[in-house]
Amino acid sequence: MSLTQQEGKDRSMPETAPTETLPTPPDSPPTNSRWSVMGMPMWIFLPMFLALAVAVYTDTFPSTLVSGFALATALGLMLMWIGQQVPLLKDFGLPIILPLFVPAILVWQGWIPESTVAAMDAFTDEQGAWDFILVAIIAGAMLGMPRQLIIKAGVRFAVPVIGTILGVLSVVGVIGAALGYGFGQAIFFVAGPVMAGGLPIGAIPMSEMYAEASGGSAAEYLTLLISAVLIANVVCVVFAAVLNGIGKRSTSLWFSGNGQLLRVNDAEAEDLRIPEKPSGSSFVALGQGLLIAGTLYVVASMLSTLVPGIHTYAWLTIIAAVIKIAGFVPERIEEAASQWGDFATRTLVPALLASVSIAAIDIAGVVEGFTDPVFIALIFITVGVSGVIAGLLGYLVRFYVVESAIVPGFVMADTGGSGDVAVLSAAERMHLLPFATVATRLGGAFLLIVVSFLVPVLGTGVF
Repeated sequence: MSLTQQEGKDRSMPETAPTETLPTPPDSPPTNSRWSVMGMPMWIFLPMFLALAVAVYTDTFPSTLVSGFALATALGLMLMWIGQQVPLLKDFGLPIILPLFVPAILVWQGWIPESTVAAMDAFTDEQGAWDFILVAIIAGAMLGMPRQLIIKAGVRFAVPVIGTILGVLSVVGVIGAALGYGFGQAIFFVAGPVMAGGLPIGAIPMSEMYAEASGGSAAEYLTLLISAVLIANVVCVVFAAVLNGIGKRSTSLWFSGNGQLLRVNDAEAEDLRIPEKPSGSSFVALGQGLLIAGTLYVVASMLSTLVPGIHTYAWLTIIAAVIKIAGFVPERIEEAASQWGDFATRTLVPALLASVSIAAIDIAGVVEGFTDPVFIALIFITVGVSGVIAGLLGYLVRFYVVESAIVPGFVMADTGGSGDVAVLSAAERMHLLPFATVATRLGGAFLLIVVSFLVPVLGTGVF
């Protein structure tokens, strides 16, 4: 029996505390009802959505964590619901694409009041909403993975990460030269920033490198680099959604793992398969998961202060992996963290996507970048080549092609943390977020080293 054929096989779940599970109200419509949103009938959800809209447009929306979650969740859920009404496109990520970009378009057009935009900026930054959601997902995903999967996949993961970066720089450089854009220009202004894993560890330090090499200002380069990163993020989300849709329709046993990362034989499948999740969680388990994820985040923050070169999320992933591999934490405690992560994935991702759209996506920058057709073509090529190379190299180390093309392929070409969430959401593979974090952070660090060596070699005539 193949790994994908075992998807429906029953598995016993780790033992949890014998307390009440979260009940489903008996009068709630089924969650797959066309006229329900997160299990709530539309006649209940819509008045709440309208009440929030009234607060926004009467300039009475409060800038608090609670109100931020309410608005982001309602907006994200409404847009996802709209996307789910389109039969064909919903399989290709439309329910994710809408909440990720529609709010940003509304902000760009000035249709969301500035006071609300400022409140959502505070919600995501000062009030720590992104950390709250992402920490839960990362800790839960890592502690919920089979121990052998982390050990076997982690060792092989360096091959597609490093190979993809080097391959993309080479291929895009050659294509850039062939199109008249320039070999070094294509590497430094397209492939480099796109593959660096976001703005903080990619475009921003690169602009400083280029300014130092040219004697100019970093701001001169930053706009172009940011445009490349933002446009690539859009392309990554769309490509991930399309690849997920293709994978669903494929019958090849080696092409798509339907969320499973490693291709294994029948004897290994049970130990490496990511367990099916329970339909409910105990109140105690959710509280334990919150405490575990929060504590790991605090420890990761301390380590990031001591070693600033490694991002807090990367430290969080490393700590959780060490705990899982060491095996000294009871399985029911690991499962509590996993259930807390599942709660965040199933209920808070719409809020995360909508808040990312409002606070972090600059549609004006994306539109500005579309004025150069060669620049746009090279961005599409960069993302596409990244997915192809990562998929092929992943296949060589016994990853499924679709999973490897997405992680590390597309996640290294998005905007980083929030981009990883968007790509994995579109691909319906949020449980691979720890691997995406490693690819984004460590791959980005490796790329910066490569670019720093290439600047004095190829920079003449470019800067």
